[in-house]
Amino acid sequence: MIGKIGAVVLDTADPVGLARFYSELLGLEILHQDGGWIEIGRPGSRGPVLGFQHAPDHQPPRWPDPNYPQQFHLDIQIDGDIEEAEKQVLALGATKLGDGEGTFRVYADPSGHPFCLCWG
Repeated sequence: MIGKIGAVVLDTADPVGLARFYSELLGLEILHQDGGWIEIGRPGSRGPVLGFQHAPDHQPPRWPDPNYPQQFHLDIQIDGDIEEAEKQVLALGATKLGDGEGTFRVYADPSGHPFCLCWG
């Protein structure tokens, strides 16, 4: 092993808003904020953090349009009811992107990054 993931970083025009979105979605705390850089995670954890980097010219992906590739996405495993989880992420500011398939649904966060709610 050469290394391990320290952070997964999303570029965004609104790092504060996007950090709040994922903080609420994932139950994580804001650990560090320095100008246009914010990290969320579990206090005291040695695991990777989710980072948000200010990118004033950020162009969001347009899933599934290959002319605007998604670049990466997060799979977020849920234990409960998908209908309830969907209501909650939409209330946080997510946008639904299609219907998904049998065990996942695709959404965009407030900056346009795709993510999936997965179950089963």
